[in-house]
Amino acid sequence: MTNTRLLEEIIDKSGLKRGKIASELELSYSALNKKINNQVSFKANEIQKLCEVLSITDLRLKDDIFFAENVD
Repeated sequence: MTNTRLLEEIIDKSGLKRGKIASELELSYSALNKKINNQVSFKANEIQKLCEVLSITDLRLKDDIFFAENVD
């Protein structure tokens, strides 16, 4: 399960627009939002690409974002 709050903070800090991120992941804007909001799961290759786009290199941070157990 994705930690939406944490991912949104990182996106905001990156300065990138969601449309640009969606394009980099070869997703529609709507599909990206569904994944961010846990309506649809991210695929492994999407997680990898998103981490590249957002410069997420810390494995603990990646786990905290994409493999959270308890999120609201």
